[in-house]
Amino acid sequence: MNKKIAIIISPNYQDYAKKYLAECLAGLRKQDYAGEVKIFIADNESAEASYEYVKKILDGEDSEGKIPLAPFVKGGKYEILRNKNNDGFAKGNNDCMRSALKQGFDYIVLFNMDTVAEPDCVSKMVAAAEPEFVGAVQARLMLYGDKNKINSLGNVTHFLGFGYASGYGEEYREEMAKEICYPSGAAVLFKAEVLEKVGLFDETMWMYNEDQDLGWRLWLAGFKCVLAADAVVYHKYEFSRSVKKYYFLDRNRIIAILKNYRLATLVMIFPAFLVMEIGLLFFAARGGWFKEKIKVYGYFLNLNNWRYLLAERKKIQNARTVPDRNIIKLFSSRIWHQELDGPALRLGNVVFNVYWQIVQRIIFW
Repeated sequence: MNKKIAIIISPNYQDYAKKYLAECLAGLRKQDYAGEVKIFIADNESAEASYEYVKKILDGEDSEGKIPLAPFVKGGKYEILRNKNNDGFAKGNNDCMRSALKQGFDYIVLFNMDTVAEPDCVSKMVAAAEPEFVGAVQARLMLYGDKNKINSLGNVTHFLGFGYASGYGEEYREEMAKEICYPSGAAVLFKAEVLEKVGLFDETMWMYNEDQDLGWRLWLAGFKCVLAADAVVYHKYEFSRSVKKYYFLDRNRIIAILKNYRLATLVMIFPAFLVMEIGLLFFAARGGWFKEKIKVYGYFLNLNNWRYLLAERKKIQNARTVPDRNIIKLFSSRIWHQELDGPALRLGNVVFNVYWQIVQRIIFW
């Protein structure tokens, strides 16, 4: 209970706060953690009325009058960081994390604004973070609309860079805390000292896969990502088929593999990568995001982007302490998401599983 905790609620944009913030904060006010806590929120280009609403809710006002942040947040401490532009999920959270690190907080906890935490959630996450080797702790994310079903038991990386939630849509069965590939940014605790070593979210990613990339870097630096199964958070998750979303998901998963794999591993997965790209072109054409897929290729044809990628890659590879042969044990050959299920995906999973089983046995570096 002597650890200072910064709780960062995902950035406000437009009227997002009016839809979610009050219930999110209601859950945080009930937390049983007795140590020092401060709330941080980035405000990304929202209207003045939306910004004033955030302040009002943080001050503990609603239709029923005053509801102070104390005792969970002693003295009602909070900080709002305003951005003139919508700088995305990654930078919005980074702005808050940088401020928290400067103020000497021990742990940094991220919650999506569309989540509601159980009263013992933060204390359970803190307890799971105590071992020295732990760098990040994800809470057990359950679906808000069906609280017996899973949103995420930790996220999984496919060996070609796709990320997905483990256990999504399944009924929850009790299980102990476990190692996970990477934590969802919707409900995660990071140790401040670990972030100082490995860095924050990659702001170039803007949104999507930034949590995958950071989790990967944590493992490469010798830290573990774990699930705190007893720390429960309910997520008002909705699957979006936004065309813009597909651009970031596809571009960012390629950025992640280019930065974090050894060169030899990139060579080994390249044939599978080419086959996947052909399949994705057909999928994009059928799904209405073919132009976005072409924009992804355009990004990688820009020399300035390669300067950034190579600089980031050099920094990560020079700092790594764990070989690929250990990291890839966490990766999957299977893409699983029920909203995208279909014959083509099931066939692809079979083919790529055979390929990955062979490649895993070859990688010794």
